[in-house]
Amino acid sequence: MKSSKQYRPWNPSQAHLFPPSPHEWLNDGDLAYFILDTVEVLDLGAIEAAIAKKDPRGTRPHHPKMMTALLLYGYCIGVMSSRKIEQATHRDVAFRVIAAGNHPDHSRISDFRRQHLVALSGLFLQTVRLAQKAGLVRLGRVGLDGTKVKANASKHKAMSYGRMLKAEAELREEIAQLLEQAEQTDQQEDRRYGKGKRGDEVPEELRRRQSRLARLQEAMAELEAEAAQARAQELDERAEHHRLKAETADDPTERKRAATRAAKATAEADKLRGDSRDDDDGDSPPPGGGTGAEDLPRHRVPHTPEGMPTDKAQRCFSDGDSRIMKRDGSYLQGYNGQAVVDDQQLVIVACALTNQPPDQQHLPPLLEQVADNCGAYPDKLLADAGYWDERHVDFCEQRGVDPYIATKRYKHGESPPPVRGRPPKDIDARGRMYRKLRTNKGRAEYARRKAIPEPVFGQIRVGQGFGHFLLRGLEKVQTEWALVCAGHNLLKLWRAGTHLPSIA
Repeated sequence: MKSSKQYRPWNPSQAHLFPPSPHEWLNDGDLAYFILDTVEVLDLGAIEAAIAKKDPRGTRPHHPKMMTALLLYGYCIGVMSSRKIEQATHRDVAFRVIAAGNHPDHSRISDFRRQHLVALSGLFLQTVRLAQKAGLVRLGRVGLDGTKVKANASKHKAMSYGRMLKAEAELREEIAQLLEQAEQTDQQEDRRYGKGKRGDEVPEELRRRQSRLARLQEAMAELEAEAAQARAQELDERAEHHRLKAETADDPTERKRAATRAAKATAEADKLRGDSRDDDDGDSPPPGGGTGAEDLPRHRVPHTPEGMPTDKAQRCFSDGDSRIMKRDGSYLQGYNGQAVVDDQQLVIVACALTNQPPDQQHLPPLLEQVADNCGAYPDKLLADAGYWDERHVDFCEQRGVDPYIATKRYKHGESPPPVRGRPPKDIDARGRMYRKLRTNKGRAEYARRKAIPEPVFGQIRVGQGFGHFLLRGLEKVQTEWALVCAGHNLLKLWRAGTHLPSIA
């Protein structure tokens, strides 16, 4: 029976389903249009210069603004895989608008991201300055915090150096037995079929063990090189301490001894660095990687005084730069993502990513990055107990920053003991900070910490759909983290209805 109900017209076979102009495909003010406007004001000169240096013959490259816009939009909405971005240029209206009828292959998207790592990580700084010019950054109060982000690797693919030594010995023994069995089989087949007939094939089981041994030895060499570098850095710091003592000690004999110790430590460090350079392939990223902050901490492999890894030193076969870190009571193979967030509109004004699990050493370089990015230091800095160091108090105060850094972690529901009376005359920096945070002003200021950086990490994980890295290696994931933070800032600019100013 035919229904008399009238429906709205629907004909999926009609020739034109979309309006003629792509600018009518989405609602006014859509994020895709905002991203297209953003790439027009961003400085992509470094990317364009790198492309211009390539051989002009062959296939014409896609426009760098389009490729950058696809990546930025993807990192804003949680579509970060190059294959998913390629697929979205066919299926997603917003991606189709950005691509304007182009459908770049996923390998081209991946190559574009890989070849322009440094330039793409620099987009974060441009988003900070856009937000600052738009009035979204005031630097009155900032919060510093870190979050552990899962690497594109499994903690079950990590192995300790002691276990590597044991596994190497076991594999060598197994390979020797298989070679002996193969030799006996060859001799039997030579007697049966004649020499040179079907006796030259390596058994599959032997090939598998040989490849495992080669990969194991490669990981051991990388771990040994990192341990040598860590020991060399330790000796450099010791040498600097002795040099300072040689210049300031009152006793001439002590100055002479200190100078001798400094020279000895420097010589040992140079020797270790020379040995590790011979073993290294030269591809390890420098400290700071794509962020441009060379003072960022980097995990040091546990090592012996001779510069060899300890038995408990670990390395992951999937991503050698990642480390096992603790997050929310469990362990993951990942990296430590850091962010300084402005209290005004929760814009990230400084970011970094390292493989150093503790947060403490990140405070000085992140605060300096805020000054570099924004042209000034913040008035107040809030940070949890993971960043506490009495030297950080002096570091902040020397730069005109009022620090509020917790001195101790308390369990949920646990309250610190009250402070009564005047402070003692011999009170140390920890005691002064503790009393500062127990005042009415101190409690009010520090209470803002949970409302500044922590919501940003939630927005990144849920709103942007960023749960783990796609790339591998410290330098690459630093760029990926910078893109995630840039996407967060662009979302803040878009939601604020900001008219994009010029960066220059």
